[in-house]
This record gives sequence, C-alpha cells and structure tokens, in this order.
Amino acid sequence: MKIVMPMSKWICYAVGYVFITSGILKLVMSDFKSVFMSLNLPFPSTILFLVAITEIACGGLIAARIYTKQASAPLIFIMLSAIYLTKLPILLQQGFLSFAFEARLDIVMLILLLLIWQHIKGGKFY
Repeated sequence: MKIVMPMSKWICYAVGYVFITSGILKLVMSDFKSVFMSLNLPFPSTILFLVAITEIACGGLIAARIYTKQASAPLIFIMLSAIYLTKLPILLQQGFLSFAFEARLDIVMLILLLLIWQHIKGGKFY
C-alpha cells in the first residue's frame, strides 16, 4: 500500500519552513540589522523585529495549514517589498543575470505564496 501526501501539504510545509527559519535568523543574527539599516527605512530595528515575527507566525500558520489565506497576504507583501528594496537595485546596477540569481528564492517563494493564496477552499489550501 502506497501512501501519498498531497502536493498542497508539501508546498505548505516548504513555505512554512523557509519563513520560520528566515524569521528566526532575523532575530538571532546581527547581520540582518545592518541590512535593514542600509535600506534607509524608518525605525529599521522595529521593522526587522516586526518582519521576523510576521514570518515566524505566518510561516507557522501556513505549515499548520490553518488561516492560510490570511497568513499568505502579509508574506506576499514582505516578498514584494524584499524584491523591490533589495533585488531591484541589483537589476539596475548589475544587470539581469545577477538579479535573476540573487532573487531566485524570493521569486520562488512569491510564486508559491500566490499558489497558496489562489487555491484556498474552506480556509485550507487544496
């Protein structure tokens, strides 16, 4: 007897894993503070903390497959912001190939989040 887990579960687990680990690293590694400082955002430490907590909480909700639509919305915003603030300058300064390489995870996560957002039925991703 072969037991196969639906692809939607794997996608939720993968997305949740990436955002949970990313959020935790933002809280424990000091390197991220300098990255946020270089973006010239107001209150970079506070924004870093809020992004990290949002990634952990929403990543956990997506991995648990509950409130997936509500959890994917802020993460889509975070990914669009990350591409705009950190990857678009690479495109403008170093060209498309550098941009494509540096933005690869951001783009994949954005696509997966949009798939989760689009395939919500009854509060769960199917």
